[in-house]
Amino acid sequence: MTGKPPRIAQECIEGYIFLRTPLRILLFRRRPARGRIWVPIQGKVDPSDRSLHAALYRELAEETGFRTFRSVAPLHWVVRFRGLNGKLWRLHAFAVELSTRRSPRLNEEHEAFAWLEAPEALRRLHFADNRAALRRLLRRLPAERSRSGRHSVPGNV
Repeated sequence: MTGKPPRIAQECIEGYIFLRTPLRILLFRRRPARGRIWVPIQGKVDPSDRSLHAALYRELAEETGFRTFRSVAPLHWVVRFRGLNGKLWRLHAFAVELSTRRSPRLNEEHEAFAWLEAPEALRRLHFADNRAALRRLLRRLPAERSRSGRHSVPGNV
């Protein structure tokens, strides 16, 4: 006899913003009070959000000012973790492609942003689950080739 699965107290989303050509990943550095770590766009799903996608679009607008995207797709990457309150939270990752390189309008959560090549983005991401989600995105993209013919998209960094 099995018990009920643990109740999820909070749904969360994160968005990995990228450009295809040349491949660049947009990361954000949190302010010192929030750890000064590099992260993708992240946020809680509010009761007023109709769906995970609605929460993602709201967070993207709040944290970057971006409202138009070339494509948005789930990465089918879901992570459960304990929130600061000790309750079980669940995080859903999305790939967010832009058509052109833009500078985000930072809000009070972040102090800096950087457009990075994939290996540097993987190196800067603080959390292992963020690196795993980004690797999932990179595996979905066609590998770009440098002039030497080597792949510039890492499989495992």
